Amino acid sequence: MLDNLELAAFSCSETQPAQPILCLHGWLDNAASFIPLASHLPELPLLALEFPGHGHSSHRSPDAAYYFFDWVQDVVALCRQQQWQNLTIIGHSMGGMVATALAASFPELVKRLVLIDTLGFVVAEESTVASQLRQGIDSRLKPNSGRAPCYPSLQAAAEARQKQSDFSLTEALLLAGRGTVQQAGGVRWRADMRLRQQSVYRLSPRQAEHLIAAVACPVLAVLAQDGMFNEQAEAWRHHYQQLSVDSVTGGHHCHMTQAPLVAASIQRFLSAAS
Repeated sequence: MLDNLELAAFSCSETQPAQPILCLHGWLDNAASFIPLASHLPELPLLALEFPGHGHSSHRSPDAAYYFFDWVQDVVALCRQQQWQNLTIIGHSMGGMVATALAASFPELVKRLVLIDTLGFVVAEESTVASQLRQGIDSRLKPNSGRAPCYPSLQAAAEARQKQSDFSLTEALLLAGRGTVQQAGGVRWRADMRLRQQSVYRLSPRQAEHLIAAVACPVLAVLAQDGMFNEQAEAWRHHYQQLSVDSVTGGHHCHMTQAPLVAASIQRFLSAAS
């Protein structure tokens, strides 16, 4: 429990050690996205955290919004509460961006960083700040933007998710199994619909460069050949102080669809960095 927020997590170990390897999921995913990877890393004490608004974690209060840096603050608060330092963090997509900002601004908390199909940040040119602000506010004020659709079954909810993703129904059912809740007439996704609202601001490229350059710990980026961030990765990779890059087959959720390959890459990195 952090203030008025309850953060949920999925432990991939039978016994949870005092110092876990913290796993941070992507936007609109949940802790179940790390189950395939964990099955190939049974020796590692993985703890998959769920950000506010996702999975079984609390939604932010009705008068609040979802800002990227607030997720960084959530992780800092959790680390201080649990007295964690020098963590190994594995972050997928948005979770990797949160972990990167965390390592830059709170280096005492992060010893090693693994980024799965993500590198750097999503940015916008400074000249777009006015239009970004307008679009973000308009999306928040849009009528019925917070109403979650109802699906007749878990299978239907998973099929709807699969249509928006790069994985099979097997992976979609994993996410749906943890990420949905029963209600009258069927099931709905637990995730806060306000997560779909557009951001009111984004980092500028120059701000992102400064954040990346401040990451002093060893970093492994596991990039999917058919992933989302390959072009972006080329723009950011030379700003890291200590960066290794591995390429694996698959798409954006390669840690689910190509878990053995991603696990092998992580094992090599952790062995070399220990």
